[in-house]
Amino acid sequence: MTETVKNAVQWLQVGPEEAGQRIDNYLLRQLKGVPKSRIYRLLRKGEVRVNRGRIKPEYRIQDGDEVRLPPIRQAERDTTTPAAGLMIRIETAILYEDERLLVLNKPAGVAVHGGSGVSHGVIEALRAARPNAPMLELVHRLDRDTSGCLVIAKKRSALRNLHELLREGGMDKRYLALVQGDWPGGTRTVTAPLNKNQLKGGERIVTVDAAGKAARTLFRPLTRYGRASLLEVELDTGRTHQIRVHGAHIGHPLAGDDKYGDADFNKSLRELGLRRLFLHAASLRFREPNSDHEVHVSAPLPDELRVVLDRLEAELPADAALGSR
Repeated sequence: MTETVKNAVQWLQVGPEEAGQRIDNYLLRQLKGVPKSRIYRLLRKGEVRVNRGRIKPEYRIQDGDEVRLPPIRQAERDTTTPAAGLMIRIETAILYEDERLLVLNKPAGVAVHGGSGVSHGVIEALRAARPNAPMLELVHRLDRDTSGCLVIAKKRSALRNLHELLREGGMDKRYLALVQGDWPGGTRTVTAPLNKNQLKGGERIVTVDAAGKAARTLFRPLTRYGRASLLEVELDTGRTHQIRVHGAHIGHPLAGDDKYGDADFNKSLRELGLRRLFLHAASLRFREPNSDHEVHVSAPLPDELRVVLDRLEAELPADAALGSR
């Protein structure tokens, strides 16, 4: 039997990764289990507001918009709390915390939030583990299969300030990615615009499209293994699947990527023990707004990825100069 709960009024702030979508589609994701007809009725009556004003269903939300969600009975697909093991796993993954925010090392395979067949993600587990916390909100997102640094805001003011940092390029985020092929030359910047589409069944696919949103990725080679290369990746924009699509676009898809990658390459790395996407949010650095305090957090490369690199290195000739090949 489907159970429902009645939520209180909520104020949500749109982040840079959510900007550009229609408000009706945004609400369908936020109000899981609420019929589409009910959502359109809320919009017609002005019960949903953006920046305290009425909007039409075709309005496209912008980075920094504040969205008011009215009290509404919402179907719950899963009324249970997250498993104790998941809550412990998330709490013990915290790398840094102060009174305004925290940074945790998100495990691969754990979604940042529930939805699309996932009952609980990082944010639900953290809220369940800290029931007295006044607020815990995702500042940005990582793909489910990506591990590493994830920022959570503990205050509404911190969420606004951190979103502003992301908009203005004030948060330095670095990733480690293993890609197919022997990387030629040095640093390469990719600026191909990206367009996000939703296929039947809700699957998201991102393509390079001249009509898409601007995107900029910097790829820096760290170690070349011949058939694969380890790169440091820096994002100037935060589009969905940006690193994965840009890598594939230039002929160097990410290892373990079952959506944009090369099946034969992935199969060869499974023989070395790779069972996931090789993408890790390795570090972030930013200065907290209205403060002289700089946050610099690093997340160590998970053991299951380190093992793959060790096995690739073992394939190389003994006299190979890994950093400069």
